[in-house]
Amino acid sequence: MPIRPLESRDIESILAIQSACPEIAQWKSADYERVVQNEMSGWVFETDGAFTGFLVARRVSSEIEILNFAVRPDARHHGTGTALLDHALNWARIFSAGQALLEVRSANQTALRFYEHHKFQIVGRRRNYYNAPNDDALLLSRHLT
Repeated sequence: MPIRPLESRDIESILAIQSACPEIAQWKSADYERVVQNEMSGWVFETDGAFTGFLVARRVSSEIEILNFAVRPDARHHGTGTALLDHALNWARIFSAGQALLEVRSANQTALRFYEHHKFQIVGRRRNYYNAPNDDALLLSRHLT
């Protein structure tokens, strides 16, 4: 299976994807080390040695929150994002999570279309949440039950 848990050896590749995707949260190496240390859960998509995407989430009570998620721009539209999202949602169902939550830049129309396709709905807005560039965060939710 091309999806596996995130490991320390993946952090450099994740940072490379992250720098190619300025629309996502720009974490530091230490943030991903916290995932490796099981403070959060994370997975990578890798086939034939090619690292193409990652997703980081955490369990919060009876919900999951998707914290950071990206697919390498040249690897998009081949099912990597859907596979990673499905994997995270299946993980959430193991502990009977009732919903999945996430935030996305309001200007990120590609992500909004992706999440809409996967049955997420906008449930709120955080004004001026992001900087560089300034943007609102849209809060999205999907029921899992």
